[in-house]
Amino acid sequence: MERVDRLTLQQLRYFLAVADTKHFTRAAEQAGVAQPSLSKQVQSLESELGTPLFSRVRGNVTLTPAGEALLPIARRILADVDTARHEVAELVGLRRGRLRVGATPSLCASVFADVLARFHAAYPGIRLLVEEGGSRDLSRSLLRGDLDLALIIVPPEGPDPALTTRVVLREDLMVASAASLPPLVNRPTIRLIDLRDRPMVMFRQGYDLRETTLQACRGVGYEPRLAVEGGEMDAVLRFVEAELGVAIVPSMVLANRPGLRGIPVAPPGLSRTVALAHRTDVPPTNAARAFSEVLMEHVATL
Repeated sequence: MERVDRLTLQQLRYFLAVADTKHFTRAAEQAGVAQPSLSKQVQSLESELGTPLFSRVRGNVTLTPAGEALLPIARRILADVDTARHEVAELVGLRRGRLRVGATPSLCASVFADVLARFHAAYPGIRLLVEEGGSRDLSRSLLRGDLDLALIIVPPEGPDPALTTRVVLREDLMVASAASLPPLVNRPTIRLIDLRDRPMVMFRQGYDLRETTLQACRGVGYEPRLAVEGGEMDAVLRFVEAELGVAIVPSMVLANRPGLRGIPVAPPGLSRTVALAHRTDVPPTNAARAFSEVLMEHVATL
C-alpha cells in the first residue's frame, strides 16, 4: 500500500508537470526524470482513471475534459501533502505542537511552575495544556490517553504496571502547624504519636497525602482526629494557618509561607517519591522527551 501511495503522488506530479509545460520532454527535464519514464507514469495514471488526460495531436499537448477536471484536484492534493510534510517537520523539530502534562497541586505550586517556564522559553511553539490533580486522578488521565506526561507520587505498592515512571526526586514530609501558635514540641523533630490528640486537617479522597497520613498514624496505633477534611493543597495550608489543625505536607510547600511552621518527623521520618510517568504502550513524543530533560535539568539545580 505504501508503494502505491508514493506511485500515485508521483503520477500526479508528472501529470502537473506536463499540464504546466504542455510538453512531455520539457516536463521530464523539469521533473528530473527520463522522458520515457514520465510518459509511462502518465499512461499508468490514465489507465487507472480509465480515460485520456492529454490530447496529443501533431506535437501539441492539451488537456482533455478529464484532464481539466483532474488539474485543480491534483494541485490541491499535492499542496495538502506538502503542508502535511511541513507540519510534521515542524513538530519533529519542536517548533510546533501540543504537550498535555499533569502534576499534583503541591508540585504545581513549587517545582512544576519553574519547569514549565524553562520549557516554554526553550520551545515557545509547543502549546502546554496543564492538568492539576491528585496522583491517582492523574494516573487515570494518563491511562485514558488524556495526558502525555504527569508528575505523580509513587504509591507504596509501586506504580501502575501500565505506566512507565522515571524517578525525579524524593522529598521529606513535615508536620505543618500555625506559626501563630506555640511550637508543637520543644524538640527538632516530632514523633507521629505526638499528634494523637491534635486535630488534623486532611486532604480529600484520592489525594496521595491523605493515604500517607492515615497509614502513618495507623502504623503507630491510632486513628487521627480530623477537624477538617476534603481540601486541596492550598486550602489545607490555609486551614492550618487559621489554627484549625495540623497537617502532614511536603517540605517544599512551606517555602514562603510565614504563617506556617514546619517540623520534620522523627526518624525514620516520612518521605515520598516523585516520578514522571507516561503510558508504557505509547512512546513519548519528541516534545515529551524534551520536557523530561528540561525537568531533570531543573531538578538537578535544586
